[in-house]
Amino acid sequence: MASFPPRVNEKEIVRSRTIGELLAPAAPFDKKCGGENWTVAFAPDGSYFAWSQGYRIVKLVPWSQCRKNFLLHGSKNVTNSSCLKLARQNSNGGQKNKPPKHVIDCGDIVWSLAFGSSVPEKQSRCVNIEWHRFRFGQDQLLLATGLNNGRIKIWDVYTGKLLLNLVDHIEMVRDLTFAPDGSLLLVSASRDKTLRVWDLKDDGNMVKVLRAHQNWVYSCAFSPDCSMLCSVGASKAVFLWNMDKYTMIRKLEGHHHDVVACDFSPDGALLATASYDTRVYVWDPHNGDLLMEFGHLFPSPTPIFAGGANDRWVRAVSFSHDGLHVASLADDKMVRFWRIDEDCPVQVAPLSNGLCCAFSTDGSVLAAGTHDGSVYFWATPRQVPSLQHICRMSIRRVMSTQEVQKLPVPSKILAFLSYRG
Repeated sequence: MASFPPRVNEKEIVRSRTIGELLAPAAPFDKKCGGENWTVAFAPDGSYFAWSQGYRIVKLVPWSQCRKNFLLHGSKNVTNSSCLKLARQNSNGGQKNKPPKHVIDCGDIVWSLAFGSSVPEKQSRCVNIEWHRFRFGQDQLLLATGLNNGRIKIWDVYTGKLLLNLVDHIEMVRDLTFAPDGSLLLVSASRDKTLRVWDLKDDGNMVKVLRAHQNWVYSCAFSPDCSMLCSVGASKAVFLWNMDKYTMIRKLEGHHHDVVACDFSPDGALLATASYDTRVYVWDPHNGDLLMEFGHLFPSPTPIFAGGANDRWVRAVSFSHDGLHVASLADDKMVRFWRIDEDCPVQVAPLSNGLCCAFSTDGSVLAAGTHDGSVYFWATPRQVPSLQHICRMSIRRVMSTQEVQKLPVPSKILAFLSYRG
């Protein structure tokens, strides 16, 4: 079994340049598990980077200062403490305007986290409520942390203070995602087989429970226009939800093992899903068509073998902000960067025991977390998007596949706009 098709020379694939690493300290706890870094995230405005260092700890680091320290110390052996050295200067004279770093003890093992920012024009969906405990300003930046005990804690990023404690899940909160429109609508995915929708502008009240999964829910993601939610879990199906009506749109079927991660393209026209079946699928979420397949094992395993342990389980997937690249992380100790129009990686990087990954806000860096609580950073593929692709993304941000198909344009243009050519 190989990691690439026979026609591909692995030695000719570009190796991603290492930017830096944040190494977790030796665990102070005498436990066999709990030190994993299950989640990493970048703030929407690029101001902060957060990761679950293991056990109860989440660290918030000003991203610009962290990158500056990487450049000062080179890309090798950059420790947790050295990366945060510049952030500690906030307490010195002349550094007061720099954002502080925070070390947050969440009180239980952290499984998920997500940044959320507020837009005052986006009011609570509970329009009849005239009084709220919390009023979020335009410059408010929040961090939600999902815990092993089923609780979700909401923190003020700038002060590190706990604002809300959401209690309703009865098992661990495996993933969190904020609506990207600034409404502070939060969706949580749990091992209790449910997704729950929370309105933080209504003091964190729970709006809806979404039930369709028959087993654990591993991941969830909002579409860029907030109209759809994707959820995946310990089954072979991918679920799409209408977030205006809180109803299920459709199930996407094709994977042969648990689906563990999902992400929408920045224009909302594509949906990437990662599965233990060694594959990443790219779908059209508007009509359910399977458009692309990125394989991590060759020859591709038959369904019976894809459904078991095969040393190529794909753990995470993330769409780049240019809409051209997808990053995947698998158990074969490799990170892959794919172009959406090619079936072979354009860049690779070594990584042992990886669990999660995310692109930086500007798309120039990929961060990945590991079993020991550390984070590693790589430079992403550099490519100037074509004018055609930029125009396609502009159109697809406001038009569904069905609307595009009705345009009075040549068939080749329709295929290109639908990511089929």
